[in-house]
Amino acid sequence: MQNGQVTYQDKRPISEEEYLLLKKENTELSEKVTNLTAELLYYKQELAQLKRMIFGSKSERHIGNDPSQLNLGLDVETVEQPERETEQITYTRNKSDNKKGAAIRLALPAHLHREEHIIEPAEDITGARKIGEVVTEVLEYTPGKFYVEKYVRPKYVFPKEEKIVIGELPTLPIPRGNAGPGLLSHLLISKFVDHLPFYRQVQQFKRQDIDIAESTISGWFTASCRLLEPLYNRLVTRVRQSSYLMADETPIPVQTHDKPGSTHKGYHWVYYAPIEKLVCFDYRKGRGRDGPEEFLEKFRGMLQVDGYSAYDVYENKEGITLYGCLAHARRKYENSKDNDPQRAEYVLDRMRNLYMVEREARESNLSYDQRKELRIAKSLPVLQELEKWMKEQLPEVLPKSSIGQAISYTLKLWPRLTRYIDNGQVEIDNNLIENSIRGVALGRKNYLFAGSHEAAQQAAMIYSFLGTCKINKIEPYSWLKDTLTRISDHSIQKLDELLPLTK
Repeated sequence: MQNGQVTYQDKRPISEEEYLLLKKENTELSEKVTNLTAELLYYKQELAQLKRMIFGSKSERHIGNDPSQLNLGLDVETVEQPERETEQITYTRNKSDNKKGAAIRLALPAHLHREEHIIEPAEDITGARKIGEVVTEVLEYTPGKFYVEKYVRPKYVFPKEEKIVIGELPTLPIPRGNAGPGLLSHLLISKFVDHLPFYRQVQQFKRQDIDIAESTISGWFTASCRLLEPLYNRLVTRVRQSSYLMADETPIPVQTHDKPGSTHKGYHWVYYAPIEKLVCFDYRKGRGRDGPEEFLEKFRGMLQVDGYSAYDVYENKEGITLYGCLAHARRKYENSKDNDPQRAEYVLDRMRNLYMVEREARESNLSYDQRKELRIAKSLPVLQELEKWMKEQLPEVLPKSSIGQAISYTLKLWPRLTRYIDNGQVEIDNNLIENSIRGVALGRKNYLFAGSHEAAQQAAMIYSFLGTCKINKIEPYSWLKDTLTRISDHSIQKLDELLPLTK
C-alpha cells in the first residue's frame, strides 16, 4: 500500500475501500472453506463408521432390500396373468366339547421312559383296603433326555371309619401343571443362555416325538417367573443396599398393541454390585432419567457410569460419588484412528499404560489401599500429562471431527474419569457390567423382540439371575432346577439362601 492505494502484482492500483472489501470477502471464503472442510471430515468419519459396521470383523449385518438402493433402472416387461376361476368349498366339522377358556392338560407321549414313584399315605394303613390309585405324570428333562416322573399314590379306605387316605404329592413348580423343574430350567436356559427362542425349541421337541405348543411353553415361562418373583425382589433389595454400583443400559425391542407391525424401543437398565457380585436388570419403557432415579432413590455410595446425561444429576447429589468409565472414552479414540491417526494413537498409547497398571495390581492381588498407592505412583503422572496434552490440542482440531469430539467428551468428564485414582475399591471402567449385557445383545439377534412390556420385565428377572450365576461361576441349569424345586416351600425370610452366590 502506497499513498492510500494498494497494487496487485500486475501493478494495477486499487483504492483502500476496494482492498477492505476484498479482504472481507477473503475472510468469508476462508470461513466457508473451514466449515466445508469440517463438514467433509464429519461425513468421512460417518462413512468410515458405516463401513466398519457393515464390513467389519466384529459383526455381520444383512441390509434388506430398499427401493431407493441398488436400483439398476432396468425396464422389466410386465406380463398380464389370466384370471383364475374360483370355486366355493364348504365342510362340516365336529364341535369341541371343551369349554372356552378351560385348560387342556397335555397328554404325555407313551414312548417316554417313566420314573415311577410310589407314595404311600403318611397314616397307618393297617386293615385298610385299596380301592384305587391316583396317577400324576410330570414331563421332566435331564441334559440330553426327556423322561416322565410318574407318581403313583394308592388310595386306601378304612371300612369301619369310612375314611379314605392317600399319599401327599410333592410340591410342583406349577400347581396342577405337568412340567417338572428340570424341564422348566432347560427351557429358560436354552432361551436366555443359549439364545434359542421358544419356537425353535418346539421344533427340537418335535424331532423327539414330543409335541408341545409354543403357547404352552409361554405359559410355563410366565408361571416360572411368577414363582421366582419374590427372589428377584430380594435381589433388587440387596443390590440397592450395596455401597458400590456400576450402571448401564441396553435397548430391547418390545411388541405393543399401539404399534402394529413395528416394535417399541424399551430399555434394560443394568446395575452391578462388584463387591457383592450381584447384577440386577430393571426394565423400563424408555431411556429417561426416571428409571435410574426411581431405582437409585435410596442408594448411597459410589456410582460408576458412562457419559449419558441421565446420570448428570448424581454429580452433586448428597451421599453419592460419581465415577466415569475410561473404556467409553477410549472407544471414541479407537473410532478416531481414521480421522487423525497420530493424535488418536497418542491417547490410546497413554490409556494402554493406565490399563497396564490395573493389570499389575490385579496380578499381584493387591489390597484396595495398595492399589490406590500404585495408581498414585504410576497412573497419576500419565493422567496429568494426558490432560495437559488434550487442553493444548483442543483448539487445534475441528470441533465436529471425530478426534475433536473425542477430546471434548474426555475433558468434559475428566473429573469423573480420574476420580478412581483416590479409591482402590473402584475399577478403572465399568466393563464388568458390559459383560453382563452381552447376553441381551446376543438374545436380540435370535428372538428379536419381547412379546410385551410384561415379557420384557420377566426377561429382566431371568437375566438378573443368570448374570449373577455367571459372575459367581455357578452352573445356571443346576442352580435354576434346584431353586424351582425348593422355592415353593422355602421360607420368605430366608430367600438369601436361594440367591446364586458362592457359599
